[in-house]
Amino acid sequence: MVEPIDLDEKFGRFFDTWSPKVVARLNDYEIKLVRLDGEFVWHTHPDTDELFLVLDGALTIQLRDDEVHLGPGQLFVVPRGVEHCPRTVSGQVRAMLIEPAGVVNTGDASGALTADHDDSLAQ
Repeated sequence: MVEPIDLDEKFGRFFDTWSPKVVARLNDYEIKLVRLDGEFVWHTHPDTDELFLVLDGALTIQLRDDEVHLGPGQLFVVPRGVEHCPRTVSGQVRAMLIEPAGVVNTGDASGALTADHDDSLAQ
C-alpha cells in the first residue's frame, strides 16, 4: 500500500478505551493506537519492552519506585519485566504503542481490561 496512514482518521473509527488497535506492522512489530482514560492495571511484560508515545493529553506511567510524566510528542519505553501502571492525568489520552506482534495489553495480569487482538484498522 502506498497511502499514508492518517492517525486522526483511524482514531475517528473507534472510541473504546484501553483496547489497542493495530494500524500498521513493522517487521515483527505492531504499531497500535489506543485511547486511555483513568487508571489501568499494574502489570509487566516479561519478554518485551513497551513503547508509549503520547499524541494528545497527559499520561503518567507509574512504576513501583517512580513515575514518568508524558505530554503530547513525548515517549517512554518501559523496559521488559518492569511493573507499571498507566494513568491519565485529566481526561482522555490518545497514544501510540509499538510492541512485538501478539503482546497482550495487560501483560502478566489478566482481567476485565484484557483486550482482544484487533487488527481491523491495519493496512
